Amino acid sequence: MSQLVKIGTRGSKLALWQAYHVEGLLQKAGLATEIVLIDTKGDQVLDVSISKIGSKGVFTQELEDQLMDGRIDIAVHSAKDMQSNLPSGFEIIAFTEREKENDVLVSHDSSISLKNEERTLVLGTSSTRRVSTLKHFYPHVKTVEVRGNLQTRIRKMEEGLCDALLLAYAGVHRMGYDHLIAAELDLDEFTPAVGQGSVAIEVASRLDEQLKLGISQACNHFETAQKLKAERAYLRVLEGGCSIPVFALANLEKENIILKGGIVSLDGKERISLEVIGDLNSPEELGQQLADLVLGAGGKRILEEIKTTLGK
Repeated sequence: MSQLVKIGTRGSKLALWQAYHVEGLLQKAGLATEIVLIDTKGDQVLDVSISKIGSKGVFTQELEDQLMDGRIDIAVHSAKDMQSNLPSGFEIIAFTEREKENDVLVSHDSSISLKNEERTLVLGTSSTRRVSTLKHFYPHVKTVEVRGNLQTRIRKMEEGLCDALLLAYAGVHRMGYDHLIAAELDLDEFTPAVGQGSVAIEVASRLDEQLKLGISQACNHFETAQKLKAERAYLRVLEGGCSIPVFALANLEKENIILKGGIVSLDGKERISLEVIGDLNSPEELGQQLADLVLGAGGKRILEEIKTTLGK
């Protein structure tokens, strides 16, 4: 396959890490590549929270425009930034092998702990899931909105905006900031955003089928893909964008997927977390099953309250 694969990506250091990672996988498979930088709405508007900008397509719209008109062949995204329902004419053809899924505390002070109620702790985060989770388990912790790329967030922390940042391990690790990880948070409490830790490859559906197959074979990690299909199916039913505090994490046990997920109210007072087990080869059905259970256990009411509060 001699066709040049044009890889569309955002321009942040982390987005570029993802693009170069995918480029390496493609080149290893013998495909020629070119990286194309694209600015997105989420990158341009840094003084407003994502929940206020509108969560759908904040980091993907401009890349999809260029996929559609053929200026790029694939778009590389953090899987957790991907909408659960893609616009018509687009599909995800690969998920790269997943990094460790945990959330972490990043700080120059390694003694920082969520459990220390004697100390006033201010955490920087732009995630409603993380804020709501903190309100539920650690209501004494204060939060402040912080956006921008990882380097910008760390600079804001160092300037005194907050004591620590609450981030995904994957991004911190990929950017070489492991030495600033003060704590790795428990997955039962801080169950991550859907897709956290993996890179998604999106294409326009009309892209040449042979090229799609070649890209998928080079980049898709089967076990990760099955887990993320289950998580994304759950998210699709709950219509959870970046501004809705829903969470899900799939793990494999032999030929089964164990899918855990739920929702937490914005004030943190209510949190539903349930678990289902199903066949590795039926991930979407499992996601639907979990969603039905969560909605039936009070999730539907919590979701409606969240949407009312956020003006959805």
